This record gives sequence, structure tokens and C-alpha cells, in this order.
Amino acid sequence: QVRLEESGGGLVQPGASLRLSCAASGSRLSPTRMAWYRQAPGKERELVAAIIPSGATSYGDFVKGRFNISRNKMWTAVYLQMDRLEAEDTATYYCHARAWAKDWWGQGTQVTVSS
Repeated sequence: QVRLEESGGGLVQPGASLRLSCAASGSRLSPTRMAWYRQAPGKERELVAAIIPSGATSYGDFVKGRFNISRNKMWTAVYLQMDRLEAEDTATYYCHARAWAKDWWGQGTQVTVSS
């Protein structure tokens, strides 16, 4: 079993930065992929950023160079650095891991960007 717990969300003004953290606990995680997704009210969940063991990363088109995903060496933590936040970034952000042919999700952390 794997437990993912997000933190770092909050209320910020447009143009501000936030750093989200995802702590993985339980069975030692050796994922094929870890990622951040987000879901805004009335919208489908969408990929924000992903990282694989080689270190390669991918981002949603809307990121436009504003965000950066990283992880620690043991895959016990994944981070999402978000800069130049916009009102459209308001959503619940979820940590995701793909491991042992299963999908694991955290409970989410709320990010609200508003003046």
C-alpha cells in the first residue's frame, strides 16, 4: 500500500508562487511515473506535470514554463514549484503515482489564486 499526502496549497494573489509537496509513505515506492494533476470546479481532471525515473518531465500546455516538477532520490517526495500563478490555476491539486500496475492518488490540496 502507498499513501500520498499533498501539502503546500493556499490562497495567493496573481503573480505569486507556491510550492506543493507530495509525501509518499507505506510500501517502498518504485514508480514508473509520478505526477501532479488538478481539477477545477465543473472541469475534468487534467495533467499538470509528470516525472519518470530517467528524470524526464512533461507538462500540460497551459504551464508555459511557469511550473517545475522535481523529486527526491528515494521517490518519497515529489514537488511542484509554481511561479507566476494566474486565477485560472485555481483548482484542487492531486499527487499521483503509477506503481505495480496500479494508480495511487492523494486527497488533494487546494490552490486558490485571487486578488
